[in-house]
Amino acid sequence: MKLCLDAREAARSISVTSTEIKNNVLLRIAELLNKERNAIKSANDQDLQQARESGLDRVLVERLIFSDEKIDGRIRSLKKIAELPDPIGQYDEFITRPNGLKVGRMRIPLGVILMIYEARPHVTVNAAGFCIKSGNAVILKGGSEVLETNKILGDIIRNALEEYQLPANTVQVISSSDRTLVQDLLKQDDYIDLVIPRGGEGLIRYVNENSRIPVIKHFKGVCHCYVEASADTKSALDIVMDSKMLMPEVCNALETLLIERDAAQSFLPALKDEAERVHLKLRACPESRKIIDAEEATEEDWRTEYLDTVLSVKIVKDIDDAINHIEKYGSHHTDTIVTRNISSAEKFVQSVDSSVVLVNASTMFNDGEELGLGAEIGISTEKLHARGPMGLKELTSYKFVIYGQGHCKKTK
Repeated sequence: MKLCLDAREAARSISVTSTEIKNNVLLRIAELLNKERNAIKSANDQDLQQARESGLDRVLVERLIFSDEKIDGRIRSLKKIAELPDPIGQYDEFITRPNGLKVGRMRIPLGVILMIYEARPHVTVNAAGFCIKSGNAVILKGGSEVLETNKILGDIIRNALEEYQLPANTVQVISSSDRTLVQDLLKQDDYIDLVIPRGGEGLIRYVNENSRIPVIKHFKGVCHCYVEASADTKSALDIVMDSKMLMPEVCNALETLLIERDAAQSFLPALKDEAERVHLKLRACPESRKIIDAEEATEEDWRTEYLDTVLSVKIVKDIDDAINHIEKYGSHHTDTIVTRNISSAEKFVQSVDSSVVLVNASTMFNDGEELGLGAEIGISTEKLHARGPMGLKELTSYKFVIYGQGHCKKTK
């Protein structure tokens, strides 16, 4: 495919571009986003109108919105990415062997990255920024529901690249709504080095099952909060509500609350009052329903990523019971404990096998910007190559570099 060949050629150029020029491109994109914000919002309005007319789900429609607030957020992210150290050309380690050879691992770009994603036009800007800074070319295939928004964002990014004499094909934003194109792209393992899908479980499973190219993925975010009996009730309630209600539609939003039995009598009524105030629906286990009025939770609820204002609630015996529940029903995405017991916190951190584990903090902190990455290009629940929020370093590989002084193996 020509666009893949174009991306491969552009990758050679961006891989050796100086940090200064890459940063200048990012800052120019930020300037153009601000300058063209009215045109961006107009294009986004077209997408929103089309989405509503087609009957798209309310939660998905909300993800399409690219308001002044969202534009300002992308401008801040681009500036933060520009301020981050450039990993390319840096050495993770350098050692001198007994024979005098100096051996190091130098960070290099992955090459060409394919991103396939639904809704979320901010992903277009984040992905472009991360890939430019990390010296990669990227092909961005957004959903048809943000066609007009992505068109204008793609034009802005290409214009900024060309202003600094870099190949415009470093970032290719595909505007076609042809679904067969994705099938073809996933076969281009001669040109594309990594696929990052972002969206619903169906999209990610489709990409994983049909790709010849390595895939970074998380299927869903069934995230937990375990409230231990030692926890301060107000602090625990604040963390639960922030984790669930700040952005209920995102993958790191809380979906299941686990409460130690000894805390249930005092905590659940407070939770119920707050849930009614913010219109949060509770689905609870039989033991919880003896304390509060709530819908009955089914076995399927413990496995469900609601992405909505719904929370499942379960009373557990102790921390071991909570950890076992997370292992059985969780998705290895984001899990947090609220406790004043240091040994419990340490046990939770050691035992819960998730990409991000928190102690006395909201699950909303599983976020690239909050963790100092500038933003993130995705969140991985994989264990190979990258895990958790993916920043610049996660878009690199390495090569061994060896310095000798006329060394020949036959003489060591």
